Amino acid sequence: MTEKNEITDIPRWEQRFRAPRVSLPEWAEEAPDRSLFVSNATGTYELYAWDRADGAQRQVTDRPNGTTDGTLSPDGRWIWWFSDKDGDEFGVWMRQPFEGGADEPAVPGLAASYPAGLAIGRDGTLVVGRSTDEEGSTVHLVRKGAEPVEIYRHRESAGVGDLSHDASLIAVEHTEHGDAMHSALRVLRAEDASVVAELDDTRGGTEELGLAVLGFAPVDGDTRLLVGHQRRGRWEPLLWDVATGEETDLRLDLPGDVSAEWYPDGSGLLVVHSFEARSELWRYDIATGALVRVETPAGSVSEATARPDGSVEYLWSSAAEPPVVRSTAGGVVLDPPGATAPGSVAVEDVWVEGPGGRIHALVQRPTEGEGPFPTVFEVHGGPAWHDSDAFASGPAAWLDHGYAVVRVNYRGSTGYGREWTDALKHRVGLIELEDVAAVREWAVASGLADPAKLVLSGGSWGGYLTLLGLGTQPDAWAVGLAAVPVADYVTAYEDEMEALKALDRTLFGGSPEEVPERFEVSSPLTYADKVTAPVYISAGVNDPRCPIRQIDNYVERLAARGAVHEVYRYDAGHGSLVVEERIKQVRLELDFAARHLGTRPVGG
Repeated sequence: MTEKNEITDIPRWEQRFRAPRVSLPEWAEEAPDRSLFVSNATGTYELYAWDRADGAQRQVTDRPNGTTDGTLSPDGRWIWWFSDKDGDEFGVWMRQPFEGGADEPAVPGLAASYPAGLAIGRDGTLVVGRSTDEEGSTVHLVRKGAEPVEIYRHRESAGVGDLSHDASLIAVEHTEHGDAMHSALRVLRAEDASVVAELDDTRGGTEELGLAVLGFAPVDGDTRLLVGHQRRGRWEPLLWDVATGEETDLRLDLPGDVSAEWYPDGSGLLVVHSFEARSELWRYDIATGALVRVETPAGSVSEATARPDGSVEYLWSSAAEPPVVRSTAGGVVLDPPGATAPGSVAVEDVWVEGPGGRIHALVQRPTEGEGPFPTVFEVHGGPAWHDSDAFASGPAAWLDHGYAVVRVNYRGSTGYGREWTDALKHRVGLIELEDVAAVREWAVASGLADPAKLVLSGGSWGGYLTLLGLGTQPDAWAVGLAAVPVADYVTAYEDEMEALKALDRTLFGGSPEEVPERFEVSSPLTYADKVTAPVYISAGVNDPRCPIRQIDNYVERLAARGAVHEVYRYDAGHGSLVVEERIKQVRLELDFAARHLGTRPVGG
């Protein structure tokens, strides 16, 4: 890592992508001075080790398509990282000494797979989750010097939740009931893989509720597991003693979704509260039930962790201000090298009445000129995700070029209650686009958006909604920009990773063979002949989530009828971790829109 440099000879939108960034540093449980973080300092996102005792930092991984999945062993001696091939997400865990040295297979004896959770015990016990198309989901226990032992297997999706502090208990999240959107929990004894306890909110009711493992208590002999639940229509934490079955409902008086993690001494919980596209932090004292605000600026906290001294470190940003790692002890925790990213425009909150209730949208206007503006509807992926008041270089690039940007937290988004998130089932894609259409009507009627210059854009699920919207709402959009999309849903189902097949069966109520009419009505390929707007598509040739064959099928349909379209294929998976590649993709999108709308050419 080097000293900061000034960047003045490239456009501001490119500066935002090139400016070095860092993730929130993870720290080793028994060696808190040893940390691991992700940075794009070299131009590719890779893992870095940081010894806080002497300030030394070093790059751990160095691969053409980058590395972001890694963790530290509790003693801080080893850095684990997941090795796949060119972004295909299929591979094995490797490890490297914290001080540096040769990489080695972390779990000899386990073949390559998609990762499904990992837990490392203080005594060296390992619990490794795997997923393959042939085997489904498996969980393996590895003792020091012993071969991996399979302790769980099921065709439906499942994964490792956590390993208790004394390595005697293993929590598994599973969807054996067939609903991949709502997990149940099972706790196993590490000694013999026998079942200790079950927690399943999907049984016996008329609606299915999800559970999530948030972590075992960080104290030997403490059998309490922190669990996320949806029993009151939103995510909240509870304490479940897996030995006695006792459940302690915390009932935190906060609107919106609430998550939590343990303070290192087990005395309290660090609470992350998300509400209406913003987030904040609180400390919950377990003994007294007191809830005390942890002061953070207005905006979004994307990651947070409590340190052994009781301070809290967190990664914060807002739409107008770039991300920074801060501490409640004061100051910036980790300052990346190089120039700071230029700021952008603050968001405005807009609420629009829609067919399924009030829709929350985040709106940004260019700093120059008056509406109506050419407007980009940037549709988020997921779908179980939401746009927030957080810094994003993509929308900022459109603003720099004179576009307004609208981001819609459509039905299917998180952060607005379980009913809102689960509403998209069986009419997949169509429900989300109804909400986008309602906000589009507001944007035009309010004078914000030029109805002749509306761009529908998104990546992943957002790319899917873009292609589906261009076909089902052909008169509404002037240009479509779809990155790593689902384009032909039946072929996508055939080729995608097994965990996503399970999710699709949940969303559609079955497989393409069981409910063909639902897949047909929700597939962009069905409407390809109705698309009139110019279409730009970018795709990773190694993508296991939105595979390339189904995109090729869609493109062939456009080409057969002479529809205006361009396709950019690149050598990576579901997106790219290489900064210059990402800049190239945004430049191509800006240029495509400018050529077809007559807007400002790509530049500053």
